[in-house]
Amino acid sequence: MVDHASLPRRFGGDPRQRPRRNRVDAWTRRLVAETRLSVDDLIWPVFVVDGENQREPVASMPGVERLSIDLLVPAVAEARDLGIPCVALFPCLPADQKDPMGSEATNPDNLMCRALRAIKREVPDIGTLGDVALDPYTSHGHDGIVTDGRILNDETVAVLVQQSLVQAAAGCDIIAPSDMMDGRVGAIRDALDESGHELTRICAYAAKYASAFYGPFRDAVKTGGLLKGDKRTYQMDSANTNEALREVQLDLEEGADMVMVKPGLPYLDIVHRVKAEFGVPTFAYQVSGEFAMMKAAARNGWMDYEKSLLETLLAFRRAGADAILTYGAIDAARLLRAGH
Repeated sequence: MVDHASLPRRFGGDPRQRPRRNRVDAWTRRLVAETRLSVDDLIWPVFVVDGENQREPVASMPGVERLSIDLLVPAVAEARDLGIPCVALFPCLPADQKDPMGSEATNPDNLMCRALRAIKREVPDIGTLGDVALDPYTSHGHDGIVTDGRILNDETVAVLVQQSLVQAAAGCDIIAPSDMMDGRVGAIRDALDESGHELTRICAYAAKYASAFYGPFRDAVKTGGLLKGDKRTYQMDSANTNEALREVQLDLEEGADMVMVKPGLPYLDIVHRVKAEFGVPTFAYQVSGEFAMMKAAARNGWMDYEKSLLETLLAFRRAGADAILTYGAIDAARLLRAGH
C-alpha cells in the first residue's frame, strides 16, 4: 500500500493527480484528443491562368503555382484522390482583360467559367467554391466600381449578382462573395433562386478584415501593383470584434449557408466568437501571408514547415472552424493520410 499522505507535495499539488499520464503514449493521446483535424476539413485555393501548358510559380508563395486549365484539372483530380472535398478558384487575368468596371467578370465564357466547366466535366465529385469579387477584373484593383475615388456599393452589387449567375451556370457549387459590399448576399440569393439555382450555396466572406497579410495573394492574382489606395472603406477594421458578429448576422439573414472569417490565425478570436454565437458552418482562411511566413521560416531553417502547418490548422479547428482554406491543403492531406 502506498501512503499517499507521506509522499512529497511539490508546488502545492496532490501527487495522485498526474495529467501527464494521459500523454505517455501516442495511442493515449489519440484517445483523449479534444480536437480532430482531417482531410475533410480542407479547402484548396488554386490560381488559374489562360493558355495551355502554363505553370507560373508565385514568387512570394513558395510551392504555389498559377496553372492553365489543362494542368489545373489533373491537379484538382489529385486533390480529390487525396480526399480534399472542395477547391476554391481564383482567376489571374492579363491586363488587356481588365477595365474600370470589371466587365470580364460577367462574361459567361470568362476564364473562371471555363475552369469551372472543365473541373465539373472531368472531376465532378469534388466541390467548387467560386470567388465573387471584382478585384481580379478591375484595372484599379478594387473589389467594386469606383467613381471619384469612392466605391459604389449598390452599383457593385448589381455586377456581383451577374458574376454569380454566370459562375452558377458554369457549375459552381458554392458562390463565395469576398467583396464586403452591403446587401450583396441577399441580392445574390434572390437571383440564384429566381434563375433555378436554388441549391447553389453561398459562403459569405462575412468578416473579412483589411489586412497586411494579403500581399502575396495580390501578387498571385496580379493585382498588387494596380491597387490605388487601400480597401479600408469596405473591408473591416482589425480593431473590431462586435462588428464582425453584426456582419455575420446580416449575411445569415440574407441567406448565407456558410460564413467566412479572413485572415485566419490573427483572427482566431473572431472564428471562436462566430461559431459560439451562431453555431453555423464557419470557414476560416489561412491567407497568403500566413502561408508565406511559414514557408520563409522553413527555408531559413527557423521552423519545421510540416509541423507548423498541421499545428496551425489544428488551431483553426480548436477555435471552431469547420473548414479551412489553406494553400498547404495538398501537403496537409498527404501528411494526414500518412498518419501525422
